[in-house]
Amino acid sequence: MCKVLRKLSTPEKIQRFLDDLPYNKEKSGETCRSPRLVLEYKTAHCFEGALLAAAALRVNGSPSLILDLASVRDDDHVIAIYRSNGYWGAIGKSNYAGLRSRSPVYRSLRELALSYFEHYYNLKGEKTLRAYSRPINLRRFDRIDWMTSAEPLWAIPKYLCEISHTPIYESTRRMYMDERLFKAGLVGRAE
Repeated sequence: MCKVLRKLSTPEKIQRFLDDLPYNKEKSGETCRSPRLVLEYKTAHCFEGALLAAAALRVNGSPSLILDLASVRDDDHVIAIYRSNGYWGAIGKSNYAGLRSRSPVYRSLRELALSYFEHYYNLKGEKTLRAYSRPINLRRFDRIDWMTSAEPLWAIPKYLCEISHTPIYESTRRMYMDERLFKAGLVGRAE
């Protein structure tokens, strides 16, 4: 496993690897695989992709940080985050084209989180992103062997649900996607 992760030595290489990995289409909440199992099964959904990216960052000398993007009437989205020259970037696996990586050009985590707003929507076309967590260093889960465990890692998403999130949009007004952006975001979607 470490041999594969060492080859993913830059955020761009990690993102390319995740993009080439088939999307895990099992029902939400059915799998919560470690990076070792993602490599074994050769499939990942957003949470599993974020863990794999965080593991690759760690193996290559960076902190293993993830960030939870919280939504309404939709699934949350988890991304691996990193800093380069003082700016934040992200690596992500998603079934929506606009929820993948971000180049390290964001001065704050708020800026980074807001960059996902226009592309974060449900299949009804409603923009659903509402909040983001603080960065979580996965080192705190070393005791459950998050990188190599054969057991599901439910402790991590449970923790993400329990911690506070910073709101970015609190209005009850619903906003909907432009039809062309909606369709563009579904390019490459695994059905």
